[in-house]
Amino acid sequence: MYRPQMTATAYVVALIAAVAGLLFISAPIRADTPDRPGIEVPATEPPATPLVQSAALANHVDIDNFDFAPMTLTVTVGTQVTWTNHDDIPHTVVSADTPPAFKSPALDTDDSFSVTFSKPGTYSYFCSVHPKMVGTIVVKAN
Repeated sequence: MYRPQMTATAYVVALIAAVAGLLFISAPIRADTPDRPGIEVPATEPPATPLVQSAALANHVDIDNFDFAPMTLTVTVGTQVTWTNHDDIPHTVVSADTPPAFKSPALDTDDSFSVTFSKPGTYSYFCSVHPKMVGTIVVKAN
């Protein structure tokens, strides 16, 4: 019996067609496809970022990757500001004033420290373990 031989080009074309067919079959189905009612597909896009932060987040400073974020935070008199350490090593939060207006103990991972600011002004601070880490709290009158 005679069997025709596939050329290398025909073999490559057949292989590409097979892979393309597999990719097409395994492609996700969108939930809003009209010919597939009732199919629920989890959202793959992240939810929209809110335009306004909650008051709790607005008065919070993250310590992460050897940085205070935000570096400058503006609040009103009477606001409590909380710092939370997300690094794997200890950090401190120390006022640059002499004597310091506030000074935290060493904060381990996920530890927090809070200060309520009762007077308007600009409060510079740093990490006493890593003095290049600096930040500023600006307190405005109500």
